[in-house]
Amino acid sequence: MYYKNIKPYLLIFLFCSFIFACGKDNSVNTNYQNYYDKESGGRLINAMTGEPSNLIAMIAGDSASSAIANNIFNSLLKYDESLNYAPEIAESWSISSNQKTITFKIRKGLFWADGEKLTSNDVMFTWKLVTDPKTRTPYASDYQLVKKASAPDPFTFVVTYEESYAPALDTWTALHILPEHLLKNEDINSTYFSRKPVGSNYYKLDGWKSGQQVSLTSNPLSINGKANINNLISRIIPDTSSQFLELTADNIDLMNINPIQFQRVFPSRKDLRNKIGLYKELGNGYTYLGFNLKKEPFNDKRVRKALNFAIDKNEIIKGVLLGLGEPLSSPYKPGTRWNNTKLKPYPYDSIKALALLNEAGYKKNKDGFLEKNGKILQFEILTNQNKQREMTAVIIQRRLKEIGVDVSIRVIEWASFINQFIKTGDFDVVVLGWSLSLDPDQYNIWHSSQQEPGQFNFLGYKNKRVDSLLEKGRVELDISKREKIYHKFSDILLDDSPIVYLYAGYGLSAINKRVRGIMKPSPPAGIYHNSYDWFIPKILRRNEISDI
Repeated sequence: MYYKNIKPYLLIFLFCSFIFACGKDNSVNTNYQNYYDKESGGRLINAMTGEPSNLIAMIAGDSASSAIANNIFNSLLKYDESLNYAPEIAESWSISSNQKTITFKIRKGLFWADGEKLTSNDVMFTWKLVTDPKTRTPYASDYQLVKKASAPDPFTFVVTYEESYAPALDTWTALHILPEHLLKNEDINSTYFSRKPVGSNYYKLDGWKSGQQVSLTSNPLSINGKANINNLISRIIPDTSSQFLELTADNIDLMNINPIQFQRVFPSRKDLRNKIGLYKELGNGYTYLGFNLKKEPFNDKRVRKALNFAIDKNEIIKGVLLGLGEPLSSPYKPGTRWNNTKLKPYPYDSIKALALLNEAGYKKNKDGFLEKNGKILQFEILTNQNKQREMTAVIIQRRLKEIGVDVSIRVIEWASFINQFIKTGDFDVVVLGWSLSLDPDQYNIWHSSQQEPGQFNFLGYKNKRVDSLLEKGRVELDISKREKIYHKFSDILLDDSPIVYLYAGYGLSAINKRVRGIMKPSPPAGIYHNSYDWFIPKILRRNEISDI
């Protein structure tokens, strides 16, 4: 990290401190147990570790961008709180008897935030855009399976697949519909729209200060009606310790906290427990160590499996997550039917690790490092500015050093990490995470055809049996047969070890108790599912003197 000389900014800092002090509420004397009627207004401030790269989600492909874009755009369908399909832009849908054609009926009276009508023509335009070979998107394959699409009238959109496609409805919950009238003459890969979007959801973009914050304000033309909270401000604070200081100082309302804060800090701080609520839920994702399979020595399965045995996952879960995580052996959420319970994680076994590396031709030199043909086994672990991932990398580094592998670590800011390293394939090994959809299809991540720049198979994984299983899984409608397909896929993937599964962590959220309307207990879709229905009672709001 680099720090500027702070002296010239002393007066500015003191002024900002005054603004923050003036902006405090009187929560010290507030009884958060009081009941308050729902009322609209106010602003909610959250913290993000990474800055969005692009507010067109189909182009961006990163979670920071999607988190903001989800508040601006809508899809044809959505998931309700119980994870069932529900209407959004489409008011209804029907599937043909041969399971190949879906007809969506578009709601009437929908508008974009600029006042233009939203119709099936916009849906058709978006489908053409995502399937256009010139569009640099990792999501195209899902929509290229549509053999024919049409918008026979402003309120009907019809898609026909070459053959039945099991994840079809799921894909239409994920695709943000874009406005044809603003984008029809634009290059979607480099358009102004990526930083000045116009959507149809609860919020619209109010301002974007690079490296500082993204501000949203309520959209009076929202197709879903008005959200209770008027303004959402996402402050970009890469360091989670700094985020926590801002939370405790009452300068932000919510953040994802780490296990130390959850398990040790809050229990010891009554003042924090009085004003901040904690929420815990197992997320739809996992953290992994991924190998660049296009580089030596990671193209050798023996080396990958050896490194898998050499990493103590339980040590990471205990040391980094303080036990607030689950080991895993497949790329699916534990507890779901898609997770193959017959598979077990690679146990920590340094003896097996060394035996496999010896088999691959590596012997220890006089300095204790593994060497082959005069070349030391060494590589760099790349990760983004995320304390848990950094700590994970350090534990991995130590364990691998014990068996003679020379590992260095580099931590990169998120946007640079994605654009300069992931999209270009310029890395050895990464510590990253996958957030997954509810459907088990992982074609975009693991199929060998998905390796172009910007696509999700950036590790370069290629296995004909996996390709075949992924292709079969997409067209199999029988849920029991699909389960067997994805269990077999998981089995092969575990044996191949293109990644080392590290953990599925619990999502730990800290939210100021001024924010009301959070569902308790959390629904299957998670606590953020109904954030449009949250509200902040006027008496608990900050004095909103100035933007932060």
